[in-house]
Amino acid sequence: MTIRKREVARRIFAHEFNNSTYKIQDEGEKSPVYVLTPLGLKCNRIFIVGALLEKEEAKPDSGIWRIRVSDPTGVFMGFVGRYQPEAFESLLEIEPPELVAITAKVRIFEGSRIMVFIRPESISTVTSDVRDYWVVETAKATIERIKRMKEGNEDAKLAKQIYSTDLEEYKNVVKQALLTIMEGFIEKAEETEIVDEEEEIEEEIEELEDIDEFEFEEEEWDLSELLED
Repeated sequence: MTIRKREVARRIFAHEFNNSTYKIQDEGEKSPVYVLTPLGLKCNRIFIVGALLEKEEAKPDSGIWRIRVSDPTGVFMGFVGRYQPEAFESLLEIEPPELVAITAKVRIFEGSRIMVFIRPESISTVTSDVRDYWVVETAKATIERIKRMKEGNEDAKLAKQIYSTDLEEYKNVVKQALLTIMEGFIEKAEETEIVDEEEEIEEEIEELEDIDEFEFEEEEWDLSELLED
């Protein structure tokens, strides 16, 4: 069993993630799989916070659970099974709807259709404050990618060539995401006194994102039959 350095978990909205269809992988069966997004983000792992809308066993006695997690821009689809014991055990204890933070590997399915999904490594319940902080930080990261698309680094140029990315579309996605949490913030402010908890929330998110520096290679399973349904 080999050990390799863990990839950084990137922040990304569901809208950008779900529009991603291009896979990058070096030669070699065990080489990491990356997804290139329409804004030029090359990612192998992501960190998301959203509402767990549903969980269901993909097929009876399969040991694989399908999940759907919503952020202000769309829905992530994922699969959790026995090869991710930490995420699997946490999922069994959570009943939708519930706000969750998820660190996950990115996977792309290339069958009759091309689609991306996540394979959670860890799942934790969080507060609405953590969700709102994640939205703001993910908005900032998205805006930086939009800027890089204009500057044209290597990944940005490739993304522009593959996707013909409409930057106005993603600017509007960022605006909508921020407006969504702003509306909730205003409602909260009308009910209670607002206390600045940003530092505490940031520390909580850092703990959720990346605890271990290294990871072991893990066995894969074939999801083709499930994804073709």
